[in-house]
Amino acid sequence: MRVGIYVDAYNLYYGGRGLCGRGVAGWRWLDIRSLVERLVVTRAEWGGAAVARIVYCTARIGARGNPSGHRDQDIYLKALLAAKSVDHIEYGQYVERVKRAPLAVADKKGRPQTARPTWPVMVQEGGIPRPDSVFLVSFAHREEKGSDVNVASHLLLDVLEREVDAAVVLSNDSDLKLPLSIARQRVPVGLVNPTRAVLAGALRGAAGEGVGRHWWRQLTVEDFVNHQLPETVGRYVRPQGW
Repeated sequence: MRVGIYVDAYNLYYGGRGLCGRGVAGWRWLDIRSLVERLVVTRAEWGGAAVARIVYCTARIGARGNPSGHRDQDIYLKALLAAKSVDHIEYGQYVERVKRAPLAVADKKGRPQTARPTWPVMVQEGGIPRPDSVFLVSFAHREEKGSDVNVASHLLLDVLEREVDAAVVLSNDSDLKLPLSIARQRVPVGLVNPTRAVLAGALRGAAGEGVGRHWWRQLTVEDFVNHQLPETVGRYVRPQGW
């Protein structure tokens, strides 16, 4: 059974950060091949399965806004290829722009609640307080775009062209609902949630859907720390703090 692996890199990274801790070292230098091979061989329903192709979908961090992040990511991407930890890297876009939005605070469930003027900071018009006014703020907005589309494209191309007999997707992005549903009609699919959050409802399904033998898995701290690249991969050295 030839297994294709499709990784939403930013979803994986932020999932690891949420599980392991933003300022904690020892999890970022992740060996993708070691991790996914372990995930595949432990599935009893996929006897004889072997990883045939690993596609890593990401976007390069902007050097101007985050020079250290750009440098560290560049080292990691080159190390992944040098170590043959992935077979192909597909790049989306890293977008930086200024956005405007209402000033808000989070409620107990983390939902945004628009902040309103109140003393000692009050908005007035003609000397009359306007407590229903809204504060608008501008902020630097940075986001990755395209990884989910690239994951879906590579997954469906490989499945429809019969390049793989099974697929594993690492993501908890609900936008992948349709491509995953299509893939499950043709090959067994494993879905790996790399975050500590519950699995997105749109990604749930049944093990017997379509061709069957589907499975779901949530990563743990141990999955990250137990599957690390060597400190030095060719000419590339693990960044400090990684």
